[in-house]
Amino acid sequence: MSEQGKNGLTYSDAGVDIDAGNLMVEKIKPAVRSTRRPGADGEIGGFGGLFDLKAAGFTDPVLVAANDGVGTKLKIAIDADYHDTVGIDLVAMCVNDLVVQGAEPLFFLDYFATGKLNPDQGAAIVTGIAAGCRESGCALIGGETAEMPGMYSDGDYDLAGFAVGAAERGQLLPKGDIAEGDVILGLSSSGVHSNGFSLVRKIIELSGLGWDAPAPFADGKKLGEALLTPTRIYVKPLLKAIRETGALKALAHITGGGFPENIPRVLPKHLAAEIDLDAIKVPAVFSWLAKTGGVVQSEMLRTFNCGVGMIVVVAAENAQQVTDALTAEGETVFALGRMVARADDGHGTIYKGTLGL
Repeated sequence: MSEQGKNGLTYSDAGVDIDAGNLMVEKIKPAVRSTRRPGADGEIGGFGGLFDLKAAGFTDPVLVAANDGVGTKLKIAIDADYHDTVGIDLVAMCVNDLVVQGAEPLFFLDYFATGKLNPDQGAAIVTGIAAGCRESGCALIGGETAEMPGMYSDGDYDLAGFAVGAAERGQLLPKGDIAEGDVILGLSSSGVHSNGFSLVRKIIELSGLGWDAPAPFADGKKLGEALLTPTRIYVKPLLKAIRETGALKALAHITGGGFPENIPRVLPKHLAAEIDLDAIKVPAVFSWLAKTGGVVQSEMLRTFNCGVGMIVVVAAENAQQVTDALTAEGETVFALGRMVARADDGHGTIYKGTLGL
């Protein structure tokens, strides 16, 4: 009996190329293997990824899970045709959320959806994901590539990431002893990271600049390239500081919602974070965005990280020890503020000074 159907149609005729998907899997296997760690062998191809907690050295672990995406920063990557770093962003947004709870990232899974699969483009994205996994010490144990014609315009794609970490029972953050007078340390960001890009793109539109234009805030770089600087991954320095000093009381990842939305998430209801805005060395990209878009300080603080990608809460007597530990691991650390009694208005973040825009 002939296999030819009445109309002779194939899945490829409908826009889905199984061979392209298989080719992409072969292209990414070396990158995936590079993420192997105790507990995971770095191989893909099964129906599910495996992880051995005992082999990873845990005795009585609590699992912590996080998922995120890259947001409309992807639109810049697509329009500028630069796909090598958004995978790092994807991992960073997930694993930074794990480490703020004191958890070590263990494994990562990705979801990559596109209208028409380009194996080279897909491989570049996953290579970036693997780089982020190596930087954070977690294994890339699986993922999904979905070719969905009609759902996405030609060249468009979306990414989602899923990370699982673990901490020994009783060692999760935040701790319950955060007190008035504790010091808030800031860790410098690498730039805009992966939040606020709908506003960034609106400002670029108003500026009239193309992605290939010289970046007004970064000498020697094109605008698209400069804005695609990947999100900083804080995992290994923070885990080392947690384990070596035992002094970290709380961490907050400054993502969507900026200072006023993220910092109070880790604070007790009777305390507020008093932030000294004069202490922040604001990267040039934020000054340019504020000036070009006419964005006021309060909107900058609730939309962007403004140069602070992570905050650390420690007792005053431990501030120098933690600063030294993080600086030794390559972080730029500065005193950002202190814990104070929360006022009756209920605001968990209050400011003094002025952001240096």
